[in-house]
Amino acid sequence: MNRDIDIDKELADFERSESKKLGLDREQWTEQVNTHFTGAQRPHTTLLVSGLTIAHDHFVAAALSGLGYKVQVMDAADNAALQFGKEFGNRAQCNPTYFTVGNLVKHLVTLRESGVPTKDIIENYVFLTAGACGPCRFGTYVTEYRKALRDSGFDGFRVLLFQQQGGIKQATGDELGLKIDAGFAYGIVRAIMAGDVLNLVCYRLRPYEVVPGSTNEAMAECKRILYAAFSTNSSVIVALVKCRRLLRKVAVDRTVPKPKVSIIGEFWAMTTEGEGNYDLHKFLEAEGAEVDIQSITNWILFMVWENKHDTQDRIDLRGKDGGRKGLEGKDPTKKLWGLAAADVAIRVVFQSYANAIGLHGYHLPDMDEVARLASAYYDNDVRGGEGHMEVGKLIHFVEDKVNHLTISVKPFGCMPSSGVSDGVQSLITTKWPDALFLPIETTGDGKVNIQSRVQMMLFKAREKARAEFDEALVKKGLTEATFKAKVAGSRWWSRGLHHPKHKAAGVATNLVHAV
Repeated sequence: MNRDIDIDKELADFERSESKKLGLDREQWTEQVNTHFTGAQRPHTTLLVSGLTIAHDHFVAAALSGLGYKVQVMDAADNAALQFGKEFGNRAQCNPTYFTVGNLVKHLVTLRESGVPTKDIIENYVFLTAGACGPCRFGTYVTEYRKALRDSGFDGFRVLLFQQQGGIKQATGDELGLKIDAGFAYGIVRAIMAGDVLNLVCYRLRPYEVVPGSTNEAMAECKRILYAAFSTNSSVIVALVKCRRLLRKVAVDRTVPKPKVSIIGEFWAMTTEGEGNYDLHKFLEAEGAEVDIQSITNWILFMVWENKHDTQDRIDLRGKDGGRKGLEGKDPTKKLWGLAAADVAIRVVFQSYANAIGLHGYHLPDMDEVARLASAYYDNDVRGGEGHMEVGKLIHFVEDKVNHLTISVKPFGCMPSSGVSDGVQSLITTKWPDALFLPIETTGDGKVNIQSRVQMMLFKAREKARAEFDEALVKKGLTEATFKAKVAGSRWWSRGLHHPKHKAAGVATNLVHAV
């Protein structure tokens, strides 16, 4: 054996030789990104906003306008946007990517076709999108945007990735065009909460409205009132009280038992109100169901919980902890107290908004309890998609009689969502056989097939709602006719914004118990 041979050098030389043969001896490719947006450009630059519900997008735009930015809300993503996404995006992307990327390209192409020069579009418009440390949506979306923009003739158009942690990624020594400070964060969070409470109260009213369309008419006026409040930095609470006066005029009849359906799943797929999820919310309501939506505030609370959980795990680490979430040079106790205060502040502001608009009896989830429920089936440290939340939510829905049916919406091929919906949830439904659970995948087509599957599950959900209602009538010694007469003769029980105390999943059943 030759002891003079340098094994490390020999291996390194072999690696270089083989890499050269395989054509791998090139430098790592890096994407040249234009994120140059300065304070001097702010007066003539329009921020494009899109991606949440219609109400959320409008209120976020208004909040940014109130901070001094020029803002324009893009239309909700539709099938035309999907075609743009598939034309200019990479192959085999998930449904939300095609819709959201295509929606931006569609908007810019429309501007160009209306006579705005491409050069002016690139110089005077910026698209702001969310980002985070995870894969998929928050890791590669921004690259998909830039690839599609380049191929559609808008090379150099600025897509600013607002990280959920870390502010704006912008390498410039000039004054930042988009200031991510306390005022910015507070304005955006308030806009999100206002969108949440307005959506939640309208989804409560619409299935039971006596005059079709009356809820949407009141909602449209509420959007106008809240937009004005955010854009002029006036009181949001006062605006919400004005909205309550409009919404309580909506006449309702809650004596008819309806199946309550909760929509969960991948963030964009369950949130969007359009063709991106086959108009699922409208379809369910047209089929006679009450839709239980998930507030975006839940996601904010989950991010706070996630930071708290990770901090607690890191406290006892040995050695240096200098990572992005590391505690090196930090006081972990102070950080935990700060996160606890953030959780309380979010809940207090949300509840004040809920009370102001008349959203009574709605409670934000206890994230520690959701984590506890899910921990035996899905590790709390596994991240991606909604993490353990979908599992914890389903158990909570069944144990606490929240709904009659849960639908999990996720994009075709989404590994985090599919692994949970098609894998872990099958175990949950085995252990809780009373749970009605339907996972559906969106691809942009297959609408008839998906709606057919939903209709079949809705049949079972209606039976559950009716059985629950009839059982309550027997227990209270009422006939259906007597119950309806009592409600019709009471101004209190007939009020649109009155919500009976929770006893069962169905609102009509809860009203039986209350009467």
